[in-house]
Amino acid sequence: MTFDLFVLPFFLGLIFLLVVLGIKYTRWINALPKADIVKIRNGIFSRKFFLSIREIFFESLIHRKMFKQNALSGWMHMSFAFGWFMLIFIGNIESRVYSGKHINPPYYPIFLKFFVHDKKVLPFEIYTVPGFFRFSMDLMLLLILSGLVLAFIKRSHSKWFGYQRKTKQTEFDRFALTALWFIFPLRLLAESFTAGYYLGGGFLTNSLGWVFSCFLPVQYLAYPAWWAYSLALGAFFVTLPYSRYMHIPTEVLLIFLRNFGIKTEKNFNSFSEIEVNSCPRCGICIDTCQLNTSACIHDTQSIYFLRSVRQNEVKQDVAFDCLLCGRCQEICPVGINLNAIRVTKRKDIQTHNPNSYSYLTTNQPASVDVVYFAGCMTHLTPSIKKAMTEILDVTGAKYSFLDADGTVCCGRPQMMAGKIEAAQQLMNYNKTLIQKSGAKILLTSCPICYKVFKEDYNLNIQVLHHTQYLWQLINENKISLRPSEETVVYHDPCELGRGSGIYEEPRQIIKSIAGLMSTEHEKADALCCGGSLGNVQINSKQRNAIQKDVLDELQKFHPDTIVTACPLCKKTLAKGSEAKVEDIAEFVCKVLQPTANKKIRKEQFKSLTKAELIELAIEKL
Repeated sequence: MTFDLFVLPFFLGLIFLLVVLGIKYTRWINALPKADIVKIRNGIFSRKFFLSIREIFFESLIHRKMFKQNALSGWMHMSFAFGWFMLIFIGNIESRVYSGKHINPPYYPIFLKFFVHDKKVLPFEIYTVPGFFRFSMDLMLLLILSGLVLAFIKRSHSKWFGYQRKTKQTEFDRFALTALWFIFPLRLLAESFTAGYYLGGGFLTNSLGWVFSCFLPVQYLAYPAWWAYSLALGAFFVTLPYSRYMHIPTEVLLIFLRNFGIKTEKNFNSFSEIEVNSCPRCGICIDTCQLNTSACIHDTQSIYFLRSVRQNEVKQDVAFDCLLCGRCQEICPVGINLNAIRVTKRKDIQTHNPNSYSYLTTNQPASVDVVYFAGCMTHLTPSIKKAMTEILDVTGAKYSFLDADGTVCCGRPQMMAGKIEAAQQLMNYNKTLIQKSGAKILLTSCPICYKVFKEDYNLNIQVLHHTQYLWQLINENKISLRPSEETVVYHDPCELGRGSGIYEEPRQIIKSIAGLMSTEHEKADALCCGGSLGNVQINSKQRNAIQKDVLDELQKFHPDTIVTACPLCKKTLAKGSEAKVEDIAEFVCKVLQPTANKKIRKEQFKSLTKAELIELAIEKL
């Protein structure tokens, strides 16, 4: 016998799921730009395909990122994903061995123990083919059930799993979750009742079957249990596309496309939809969000934003109430480009005046080697631009101060607000000036400016943040610095660290001058200062709450100085700090040895000591 009516709920649910997924995936892929479709074709027949398989194994099945966050959470997710996959994989091989056919109906491996009844496996028979299969299938089922137990525990003890707050679920989520929780206990009962009646099964199902047969009529309970198991599977498959569990198949598609070179664009497109549907709604982004932990805002985190996008109910407060600091994006187990998707949705909400910056006209700038662009926030923190121009003067660099008169913005704040067209007008203006200068290096003090110049301007020159430039000057012995006895903590700006991957240069600069202390949250896990231009929704009280929590950590070991590398971070942290707060350019400038350069400006002599003047005179001779 290879068929029974009880397989129909499973079979029909599976067909429904495959049809829905087929329609959705076909629509999404066909809607991609032609260039992306070419990338897919090329990627299928390249090494990228096998790299994707490897990533799927480690991230979708083993859940490596989850394990890094919390071992219990990692085990819970891994046991379901890897255990279920292995049940299907081993079950398919087992069904082919028993049937002698290479192709079987899709339900046959799932319900094999209903159709095939082996006798009990003795301990030494585990090394036989039937014994191996029965042992392996029971072991995988036990693995899944361990995850199910943890899932139940998580409902009341979520903190054990690294979650301070639970996610809010939709009706479909709850229905699908209930079906999922019933699937494997029902399978265990069905196989155990069958094993108890036929005296078969593996170490788990045989033992339970014997226990059940002692006080239950297992011969009458087995068949209803198989029906219940099939119904649970069918119900889960039907609800999957409309629940959080849509991420299970979609994440696999996302990994392939991402490895093939497809990226999130400035406009919300079908690839963005794939990313949105890949969100597992695990809730990790809730606890890492400082709006949640410091500002008591609990409903605008990425998990809720993506859900609103999926339901086509994006509200302005949800879209705009975000620091865009990237902390959630950094730890997202699926690697969704959360900031980019949020900005594209902000763009859909915003209105744009096409003549916003039509008044801008470009002149012929001076021909130089280095163009220095301070940026809006640096102009509001003038001590930073003063420090940078002094350093540039000391090095004798042939440079121009592009926005010395505070001309125009780099365009990134407009992009963060979703005003893409307005940003493009500013970018075109700046790009023309930079290209006309003939410079080889574009230098900026603001991480926000650095990121947009680096990623969106398509310049054919080297773009450097001043931390990179200063470290380059030190390595090339173009500046000399006096050692300092200060103790320093370094605060990683969001756009410079998580946004641009610049972590080591500022630390190396500080270590070459003073003692650097570590903090609990640093580098990719660094806290946002709270002054983010990405959020104009929160009030001053909420910003101050975020700033206070950051300062509490930075000042925990009473450093002499807090050093950062962003004018906005400096401005924000300096308001309530007991320690000095300096930009790294200021920190370098105050220990700069004037004797390191032969071109000393006249006003610099005023600040030199008598000993330094003698040393300079000797060097000149």
